[in-house]
Amino acid sequence: MTAADRLVERVDEFVTERPAAVIAVFLLISVVAVGGVGGIETSAGADQFTQDIPAQQALDDIDEEFETSIGGSATAAQLIVTDDNVLSRSTLIRILETQDRLESRSTLRVSSTSSHADAIARQLDPSAETAAQRRDAVADATPRELRAAIDDADASGAVESQVSVDYNPTAQTADASIVGITYDVPDAATTARVTELQTRSVEVVDSVPGNEAGDNAILFGDGVLQSEITALLTDTAIIVFPAALLLILGFLVFAYRDPIDMGIGLAALLMALLWTFGFMGYAGIPFSDSLITVFPLLLAVGIDFGIHIVNRYREERSEGLGIEDAMRTTTDQLLIAFLLVTITTVFGLASNVVSPFEPNRDFGLVAAAGIVFTLAVFGVFLPAAKVLVDRWRERLPIPEFGTTALGTGGSRLGRVLRVGVDLSTVAPVAVVVVLLLGGAAGGAYGTGVNTEFSEEAFFPDEDRLETYSNLPEPFAPTEYTFLQVLTLFEEEFEQDFVGSVTLYVDQSVRDDDALELIDRTTRNPPDTFETTDERRAASTSVVTVIEDQAARDPEFADVVDRNDRLGTGVPDRNVDEVYDALLDSPAEGQARGYLADDRGSARIDYTIQPGVDNSEAVADVRELSERTPLQTVPTGELVVNEAVIDRLTESAIRSLFAAFGLTAVFLALSYAYLEGKAVYGLLNLVPVLVTVGLLVGSMRLFSIPLTPINAPILSVSIGLGVDYTVHFVHRFVDEYKAGSPVDEALDITIAGTGGALTGSMLTTVCGLGVLWLAVIPLLRDFGVLLALGVLYAYLCSILLVPSLVVVWDRYGDRVGLGLDGGLRESTGGRAD
Repeated sequence: MTAADRLVERVDEFVTERPAAVIAVFLLISVVAVGGVGGIETSAGADQFTQDIPAQQALDDIDEEFETSIGGSATAAQLIVTDDNVLSRSTLIRILETQDRLESRSTLRVSSTSSHADAIARQLDPSAETAAQRRDAVADATPRELRAAIDDADASGAVESQVSVDYNPTAQTADASIVGITYDVPDAATTARVTELQTRSVEVVDSVPGNEAGDNAILFGDGVLQSEITALLTDTAIIVFPAALLLILGFLVFAYRDPIDMGIGLAALLMALLWTFGFMGYAGIPFSDSLITVFPLLLAVGIDFGIHIVNRYREERSEGLGIEDAMRTTTDQLLIAFLLVTITTVFGLASNVVSPFEPNRDFGLVAAAGIVFTLAVFGVFLPAAKVLVDRWRERLPIPEFGTTALGTGGSRLGRVLRVGVDLSTVAPVAVVVVLLLGGAAGGAYGTGVNTEFSEEAFFPDEDRLETYSNLPEPFAPTEYTFLQVLTLFEEEFEQDFVGSVTLYVDQSVRDDDALELIDRTTRNPPDTFETTDERRAASTSVVTVIEDQAARDPEFADVVDRNDRLGTGVPDRNVDEVYDALLDSPAEGQARGYLADDRGSARIDYTIQPGVDNSEAVADVRELSERTPLQTVPTGELVVNEAVIDRLTESAIRSLFAAFGLTAVFLALSYAYLEGKAVYGLLNLVPVLVTVGLLVGSMRLFSIPLTPINAPILSVSIGLGVDYTVHFVHRFVDEYKAGSPVDEALDITIAGTGGALTGSMLTTVCGLGVLWLAVIPLLRDFGVLLALGVLYAYLCSILLVPSLVVVWDRYGDRVGLGLDGGLRESTGGRAD
């Protein structure tokens, strides 16, 4: 007797002899798991996937060192104000009143605010130090004084940079403006704290007469964004989980046809999920977008295990065995299959621990742990509960419901399931060749699948949100502002966040040649960069700020000329003197966006040609960074996104090979140890390869890009595919060893296990496919892929495996790898 057999015998003993004790232990563990559920935190959005990327670190440095950022500082926010004319006296007063209330409310910890209204008010009263004083200056100015002040502020560049692109300096009109808000919070402040401050700021903004928060005054920042993305997860759960529950219940009724058995199965599902949630809480793993998919996955495997247990138990009971003997036979034959399925699925999931993305590593760890919990619950708790309940049924007047196994007794389902076996008797070679070629073609076609990553990819589909808004509470989704903000940024301010790339100059720029070197990076630009008439890159840096200010201010121009030995218009000595003069000029605010306070770093923004491929633009800025003598880091949202995509492809391929390699070795060794034939392990893998090929091809066919959320799908599909083929092959081996010919063993397998596989597939596909209802497109796509993976795995197990077995039986002996070889028992009949 092997160690596996001894383990199964031990489980048999507990399940059949002490079921009440088993149930009590599992309930006690569940109570402990409840304690971990309360410690779960939430993490969402694209930031999860950009950690440890040099370009992102440079972006974070820019947020900290410069007064204007391109990444969106966690301690800053923007208030977008819209009106018929944001340069009118009434709107300027409203903006300054808003700034005053934000700055004066100490509990908000607002350290500063800035706007075009500030610059205009300072022209009216240079001594005005507070927003309230500047508001009064605007209120008291005559129309002529106000108009002159707007002209003077515009001459310094302080107006155009903070109002919408429809700004008309002659008419002094614009439809929208941005108010910058900076919070004074420590670096260690939690996201929850920042979110709280920004949420309370919205209330203050709404208290100002004329402001309507979320309409003509929209506050937007990382705190608000994270809050709304978290709300997205909640809205998705509220819509998806009830729909999944209804579908699963419907198919469980079909599979179990017995309310008591279904109740046991549901209790086991809830227990497995509870243990997994508890593990997350105790392990300190936050609940994120990626982990939403774990729970449909656990439902899929749990439903599969539950249906197999009950279906096989019913088979044995129909042959006259008692409760204990029937359950012993069931667990003897299924626990080893469950163990193989669990370990191979864990390999597929745990292979994601090699991913460079922390959310994917968390996904692999949580899903692997959940699958192990599912094995324990459905392999031990459910059989024990079934034994205990059936004993009560024998003693109590409880009516009998559906007790026959799926696919048996000449049912229509049984006749449909025989298609694969029938084909294996007619043209097994043709079936194998067609399906192998189909899988290979799908895999080859799928090599052209697109990759995608951006913050917008985590945002919901606007059309779907509009449709769901008609649902009654609590299903109607939250009112989100970030979609409106993105539209405003793109339409009013022409900011799409990916139309430029940046060089972060990570060195002191106080040397005499620093500005010359910065200027040289704009000469002879690559074709992907926008250019000026002088064949220079269209860029913004401290050099361009100096040039613009010199063109407007003769006094500052004299400072530049004195320190420009080469006569190029770029200072090449005493640059600190130039910086001091620049920071004392009206261009101070713009300069601080490109020159750090300590002058230990700088930043250069380059505009990208419209329609240019992202990867080409990123390659060019990386090349520019390498060839410049300055110590620079290429960054910007576009660069960060491309870095994630690079890692994404590498991660998916690495996880796929790790999962397949571990699974192949494990199955070969396991069947060699358990059955004396490693060939059975190979029979499991061929359908899995076809499944993966078809799935990759489907991604391209349905235009589903590879994203950080669905990156684990390839490795997960191996685990899901093995789930179905292991059950089929393991049952076939049991019947074949017992002395049944190949065709008879296949008949018995498809009649019993085929029905269980069908019930499992239907509930799983619907349970996973219901993610298509998610408001987050990434989750919708992942749900579709998981459902397709399960469907392909099921079809391959039903259609391909029978023909594969027949082909191997016919031709394997020629190379010494046949199905025989001492495996048959000395006596005929079925295995006990």
